Amino acid sequence: MTATATDYDTLTVDTTDHVATITLDRPDVFNAFSDQLTTDLAGALKQAQRDRDVRVVVITGAGKAFSSGQDLGELKERYVPGYVPELSRDIRKRYNPIIKQVCGMPKPVIAAVNGVAAGAGCSLALACDLRIASEHATFIEVFVNVGLIPDSGSSYFLPRLVGHARAMELCCTGRKVKAEEAERLGLVNKVVPAGELMDETMKLASSLAAMPAKAIALTKRLFNQSLGNDLDGQLEAEAYAQETAGLTADHMEGVTAFLEKRKPEFKGA
Repeated sequence: MTATATDYDTLTVDTTDHVATITLDRPDVFNAFSDQLTTDLAGALKQAQRDRDVRVVVITGAGKAFSSGQDLGELKERYVPGYVPELSRDIRKRYNPIIKQVCGMPKPVIAAVNGVAAGAGCSLALACDLRIASEHATFIEVFVNVGLIPDSGSSYFLPRLVGHARAMELCCTGRKVKAEEAERLGLVNKVVPAGELMDETMKLASSLAAMPAKAIALTKRLFNQSLGNDLDGQLEAEAYAQETAGLTADHMEGVTAFLEKRKPEFKGA
C-alpha cells in the first residue's frame, strides 16, 4: 500500500493505492466555494490528472456538507446599492475550468456526497462520473432562490440525468431533493448509511483502479462524445477507440487470463 498526502489552504488530497481523494475542507461554512477553494480545487484536479499513479479521483466534503455552493459571505461588501455584478467573468474564470477538468480527465471521478450539495456544489457532484450518497445527502439547485440560473454545468448535466421536465421542476422551484429521491431519479448511483459512505466509495474506487485504465478512459471519452454525435459518428468513434484499446497490454492480459482461466492483473498500460 502506498499513500501520499498533499495540503492546500482549503482542501486536502490523499492518494492511496491509485485513488486520489480530494476533500473540500471549509466545514465551518459547509465547504462553500471561496476564491481560494476554487483555485485549490483546480490545482488538485490538475495534479491528480498528471499523476500517473492516480487511476481514480474521489471528491468529498469535510464535516456535514459536500458543498453549499458559492460563499455568499464573500459578496457582502460588494452587494451595495449601485453595484453591478459581472457574474459571467467569475463563472468563466473560477467554475467552468473545474467542471471541464472533471469531465475531461481520462480518469473516473466519483463524488462521495456526504451532506448538502447546493448550487455550484450540486453542479460539481453532477459533473462527476459516479455519485455515492450518504443517507443524509441532499441536492438543491438553489440558484433560482437568489434570482439566478443554474450554472457550472447544471443546465447540461441535470436534464441528461433526470429528463427535461424534472430538471425544469428542480431548477425552477429550487426544492430540496433528499438522498432516497435522488437515487430514484437517477441523480446518484447508490445511497448508503452515513457511517459507511467512504468505505463504500473506496470499494468502488478500488475496483475501478484495478480495471484497465485505458479502456475506462476511452469509455468516458466515448460517453462524452455520444452527447453530440449521431449514430454514424458514434459508431466510428467506437471503432477508433476499440482499435486503441486493442493495442494495450491490458487487453492482451485480459484475453490471456480468460484463456488461462485466471483473474487478470491489469497494469493500466
